[in-house]
Amino acid sequence: MDSQQRNDGTGNDHDLKDTQDHADFQQNIPTRAAVHASGSGKQGGAYKEIVEWIKALVIAVVLVFLIRQFLFSPFIVDGPSMQPNFETGERLIVNKILYTIREPKFGEVVVFDVPEQGRKFIKRVIGVPGDKIRLDGDDLYINDKKIDEPYIKEAVEAAHAEGRLYNEKGSTSDVAELVVPEDTIFALGDNRSDSTDSRVIGFVSDKEVVGRADIIFWPLNKLEFIKHWTK
Repeated sequence: MDSQQRNDGTGNDHDLKDTQDHADFQQNIPTRAAVHASGSGKQGGAYKEIVEWIKALVIAVVLVFLIRQFLFSPFIVDGPSMQPNFETGERLIVNKILYTIREPKFGEVVVFDVPEQGRKFIKRVIGVPGDKIRLDGDDLYINDKKIDEPYIKEAVEAAHAEGRLYNEKGSTSDVAELVVPEDTIFALGDNRSDSTDSRVIGFVSDKEVVGRADIIFWPLNKLEFIKHWTK
C-alpha cells in the first residue's frame, strides 16, 4: 500500500517536471525568434548600407562625367611651346563653360583641338575676329599698335642681352599682316622660336576651342591660378 502511494507520488513528480520543462520550452520560443529576427535585421541593415554606397558611387561617377564633359577638364602640358610659363608634365584645369558665355580675349591661355593631329594644343590668344596682326621679330602689332607682352618680357630681354632675337627660328618667325576671320582666333606659343601654332596650322576655329586654362594643380608646389594678360 505504501509502495503504491510512493509510486503514485513519483509519477506526479515526473509529470510536474515534464510540464515545467514544456512551459520553459514555450517561453524560450519567443526569445529564439527575437534572436533570429535581430540577425535578419543586421543583415538587412548591411544590405541597405551597401545599396546606399553603390548609389553614392554611381552619382559620383555621373557628376564627374558631367563636370568633365561640360564644365571643367584636366589637361597635361606636353612640349616646350609655352615656356617659360608652362612646363612639360604640368597638369591644368581647363574651364570649358567660359567660352559658351563670351568670346576669347587677347592674352588668355587656351586649349584647343587640332583634328589633323588628333590631339590638343595649349597656346595664347593673340588675335580675335577683326584684329589685324603683324609679328616683326620680337615686336607684335595689333591694329597697327605695338603691344606689350609681359608674359614673355623677361625671356625676350634675356635673349636681347645675348645679342639675339627671342623669336628667331625658321621662316614662320615673322607674320606678315593678316586679319583674323570671324569665328576664329589667332594663337601663338609663348616660346616663339619653338612652337607649332597659328603660324603653321592657321586660324583656330571657335568650335575647336576646348576652353581656358585656369589652374595649375600639379605639381603641388606650382599650384596657382593662371594669370591671363589682357590688353
